[in-house]
Amino acid sequence: MAAFKELVFSGVQPTGNLHLGNYLGAIKRFVEMQDREAQCLYCVVDLHAITVWQDPAALRSQIREVTAAFLAAGIDPARSIVFNQSQVPQHAELAWIFNCVARLGWLNRMTQFKEKAGKDRENASIGLYAYPVLMAADILAYRATHVPVGEDQKQHLELTRDIAQKFNTDFAGSITAHGHGEVFFPVTEPLIGGPAARVMSLRDGTKKMSKSDASDNARINLTDDADAIAQKVRRAKTDPEPLPSEVAGLKDRPEADNLVGIYAALAGTTREGVLRDFGGAQFSTFKPALSDLAVSSLAPIAAEMRRLTADPGHIDAVLADGAARAEQIAAGTLDAVKDIVGFVRRGPALRTVG
Repeated sequence: MAAFKELVFSGVQPTGNLHLGNYLGAIKRFVEMQDREAQCLYCVVDLHAITVWQDPAALRSQIREVTAAFLAAGIDPARSIVFNQSQVPQHAELAWIFNCVARLGWLNRMTQFKEKAGKDRENASIGLYAYPVLMAADILAYRATHVPVGEDQKQHLELTRDIAQKFNTDFAGSITAHGHGEVFFPVTEPLIGGPAARVMSLRDGTKKMSKSDASDNARINLTDDADAIAQKVRRAKTDPEPLPSEVAGLKDRPEADNLVGIYAALAGTTREGVLRDFGGAQFSTFKPALSDLAVSSLAPIAAEMRRLTADPGHIDAVLADGAARAEQIAAGTLDAVKDIVGFVRRGPALRTVG
């Protein structure tokens, strides 16, 4: 890894109803990573979104909404590169090359396809089956050294690492011959999440918080106002016991563990720190404190999102600028890959980038 400059890449799908889980599991961490001594690229992965059918008008709106959430939460497009995937064609082109590197058996082991396709797998799109390869292309188009991942994406990052290693092995001689040293792609490392990397439903602590949950009270949406946030925290499912004084006491208490984890993530502390302050307290004491913290953390983001989405031209300009900057990096990677693989390319005078 020492041969590669540190670069962080991550993406969020524009599929509507961004919620607290998206914020704590991804967007909040993106903001914090801007303080690393690394280039950060944050992508709205719209090509991934269409692995299942999307209404075109809704998709366009949701791309802008995710971008607004990035900006409202504190991602600075001058410090980080913010763009949407479909504006950088190298993602899709590199994915085809990786389709010819990845093995069928590797994709057959992807559990998320099985979960999303369900029993009717014959009618699932090829894109849904192959999208982990596109995810590898997203990451490796920038030769990213680190990717923040949640529990449900760890397997896909392992596939990315496998593809990188196989490409480096298959083309070792050509990589060296073209002056890239012993390896071309890094073996990307995961950045594991903090105390609430996996946020659960407010109505069922055994299920992940989801935009598709039938009950809107199961999640806090990033567009919720202060009253809605407070009401959902008050109604969150709990158990009759007081909070324990030690983290071990949260075992087999999924709703309590979830609320303590949410508080810890919003406050920038740990579960242990929360229980030092609230151990032995009833939920009638803890919930108002959590509600106040959630409102103070999230309501300003919702207000800024509303302001930003009212000006789609500004959002589109941010995405266009980010895409141009991202393509400068991705085009260099893809040109090198084409040389390594053995393709004949047009000379620089015949190509334009940007």
